Amino acid sequence: QVQLVESGGGLVQAGGSLRLSCAASGHTFSSYVMGWFRQAPGKEREFVAAISRSGSSTYYADSVKGRFTISRDNAKNTVVLQMNSLKPEDTAVYYCAADGDAYSYRSQEYDYWGQGTQVTVSS
Repeated sequence: QVQLVESGGGLVQAGGSLRLSCAASGHTFSSYVMGWFRQAPGKEREFVAAISRSGSSTYYADSVKGRFTISRDNAKNTVVLQMNSLKPEDTAVYYCAADGDAYSYRSQEYDYWGQGTQVTVSS
């Protein structure tokens, strides 16, 4: 079992930055691929970014590539999503997730989820 708790969401103006953190506990953090997803009102949950167990490989949705950076610290059981050049369309609830299998952009492949943190970007 893995417990995930996100933090760092908030309200920011377009062009600004936010740093989301996800703290994990309960199992061997380094044995999981970690991902970030988001869900805007009335829309399906969508993949944002993922990082391999060692942190050597990262994956991004086209919509955030070049603006967002995912990283992890296995010693501290944390994964971070640095979000720069934010746009109003980035407004959503952001979720941290853990996948015990190989990397996937499909939310149904992830085994554990956090409660989410709200990110609102004003124009």
